[in-house]
Amino acid sequence: MNALSASAIALALLALVGCSGDEAEPTSSGASASAEATPAKGAEDELTVVDTAHIPGLREQTTTDSAEGGVDIELSYPRIPHAEPFADRIAELAEQDGRDFAGAVPKAESYSVDWQVSAAGGNVLAVRLIQHEKSGDGERTGYSTYWYNTESGRTAYSTELLDGQGRLEKLDTLVKKRLKDRDGVDTASLYPIAELYDSVGFNPDGDLVVEFDEGEIAPAKRGRVHAVVPEKQARPLLSSFGKRAKKAAVVVTPGFEITKAASAPKDSEAEGNVPGMLSTAPDDVDCQDADSKCIALTFDDGPAGRTPEVLDALAEHHARATFFVTGVPVREHPETVRRAYAEGHELANHTVHHPDLTSLGPDDVTDELTTVNTLVRRETGYSMDLMRPPYGATDEGVADVTEELDQAQILWSIDTNDWRDHDAGLVSKRAVKSAKPGSIVLMHDIHDTTVDAVPRILERLDEKGYTMVTVSQLLGETKPGKEYIDGHPSESDPSPTASPSG
Repeated sequence: MNALSASAIALALLALVGCSGDEAEPTSSGASASAEATPAKGAEDELTVVDTAHIPGLREQTTTDSAEGGVDIELSYPRIPHAEPFADRIAELAEQDGRDFAGAVPKAESYSVDWQVSAAGGNVLAVRLIQHEKSGDGERTGYSTYWYNTESGRTAYSTELLDGQGRLEKLDTLVKKRLKDRDGVDTASLYPIAELYDSVGFNPDGDLVVEFDEGEIAPAKRGRVHAVVPEKQARPLLSSFGKRAKKAAVVVTPGFEITKAASAPKDSEAEGNVPGMLSTAPDDVDCQDADSKCIALTFDDGPAGRTPEVLDALAEHHARATFFVTGVPVREHPETVRRAYAEGHELANHTVHHPDLTSLGPDDVTDELTTVNTLVRRETGYSMDLMRPPYGATDEGVADVTEELDQAQILWSIDTNDWRDHDAGLVSKRAVKSAKPGSIVLMHDIHDTTVDAVPRILERLDEKGYTMVTVSQLLGETKPGKEYIDGHPSESDPSPTASPSG
């Protein structure tokens, strides 16, 4: 065999190796390396870590600030030449997390962020943020890993390594199986949502590593909880970007540089269809169609101990609902909040302490609403855009605050008066008797008799041909600050009667 033939065979073998298993990595005009890549090294149960010496020009940026209640926030993150949109985005996300911690935790003291580069190769970067929260109840550490396409300038959440919501649900099943016998781990509180799967990456062998914050699905003293999904099982779950990310993570690329800066995507393009970020108004039913029979069932004051039974009944009837949640119950039943969101129901704001908002000043109204916003976002990642004033009590001042917070005011057209008459049969009759397309029905999942009434209500509405939807599905786009009573196609109802337990 002559030297030319041997060289040709060697080149062909290299090409085959480069394309094996996944897809060929696209040629990148945005990144280069000055030396040949070598296999990454590291622990089996950890995400890969890139020595920053391999990234010329990388510098650390640190910012300090003070959030609500004087909580100190200190953020550290990397700035890499020609990857400014990535640094700006992870700083924005980390700052939001810090402010949510300050707003949601009563004894919050300080919040700080450290970082590691987890991948730098091809057209992919990844940064793992390590969050340290300190409060009067102790300290805990959390993790978030963000991925960056150096060509498009887009920052991706960890769940975008996966090829859609269905693949995230399969990963969730695999992770639960691997964690089911771990001491102290509550797999029943684990759902396929982006906020829980916010730190996902690869170990040096290409296995998928999923890690959870301390105190998230196990007691904080249990420490970091993680699961390693073997490469063979993980490979079919990956998106095309996820496959490129894996290739970048399992090698060390000395002298990694981004040669051409990308523009940051517009806001409308930045999120896209992210696995684990669920729509509160899916387009599987058009409630604006004149022939549709949509109705919105709403539940106030929870979640409560029997709210899972309400969720069971809704699932049995393929129905959706909207839950107007309050502060203390969210803290007491975070797993129920996650479940409701994961199963396609809408979460909306019903204040922390259930006061008459018209009796409060603007600052106090703001506090009542923003605290619940942060509590729900910390559990689900979802930013609520609907609220319900307790007792239906609102005025111009309340409208001004809700407009500023980008939340519409949702009242009701059917009051079951379940707070007054603890009779499941009577509650069911009231919910069904006055039902018509566009109705918003007021109930409370804190009452046993209401929970008992839900299966009958769903059965009767099914028989009448109604589709049970979220408020956002019923109304479509809403305007912050505005009051909505119903979604009746072409009529205007009088204001609802104030409910002592609304």
